[in-house]
Amino acid sequence: MNISFKEIKNLQKNKKARDEQGLFVTEGIKLCSEAPSDWIEAVFTTAEFAGEHPDFFRSLPHDIQVVSDIKKERFAGLSDTKSPQGILTVIRKPLFDRNEILSRPAPFFMLLENIQDPGNAGTILRTAEAAGVDAVFLTEGAVDLYNPKTIRSTMGSIYRVPHFYVKDVNELLDAFAERGVVTHAAHLHGTHSYTDADYTAGTAFMIGNESRGLSDALSARADVLMKIPMCGRVESLNAAMASGILMYEVRRQRDERRKTD
Repeated sequence: MNISFKEIKNLQKNKKARDEQGLFVTEGIKLCSEAPSDWIEAVFTTAEFAGEHPDFFRSLPHDIQVVSDIKKERFAGLSDTKSPQGILTVIRKPLFDRNEILSRPAPFFMLLENIQDPGNAGTILRTAEAAGVDAVFLTEGAVDLYNPKTIRSTMGSIYRVPHFYVKDVNELLDAFAERGVVTHAAHLHGTHSYTDADYTAGTAFMIGNESRGLSDALSARADVLMKIPMCGRVESLNAAMASGILMYEVRRQRDERRKTD
């Protein structure tokens, strides 16, 4: 497959193009070097980058498209960043095995309903990797994980954390229930603190939209409504911050359980 400069710009800006072609673009040497080799379709660099990193190209798959002589001015027009590093990579979207992941013992999931901010979504995915989450599920109304801002904020976790967009949330929740996964909703009407529950068995957290919170329909399907205690006049936390607090409570409890087993 030969990818043109026009296609790169379209992939950077257009979700429809990413969906139709099953491709997305990453920028920077870190996101290129961490990409699984069998996901890489093409690598584009400036001539300056190629001159400064001659050994870099030896690690690339031999059957991909490599363009390493792009002028800085032309490359700037392809980049989505203000200070490009001189390298971008076209990546094939991953296909994770949902059934395998759902069948894991005591799985740990995040379900994000209509999260809109790319920084929040990317940070949640990055934190999910650090906290040992098995998979992140997003409703179809959520931000596109493959847009450039979200990709950058994942810092490479997009490659390693299984993630799925969900057409039918009720079907997913039924699948959780069949496997004994308890769903916990962070909710203003929660009746107990997030630290009160036992998360050592199958666990899923539901996180709602940044401005509207979790929908009534999804809240009604939760097994447990809980809250994160807050001081002052604060009514809610940033979605990524709340997710991080919850994820690390699960990590803490499971680490403690492993010590006693």
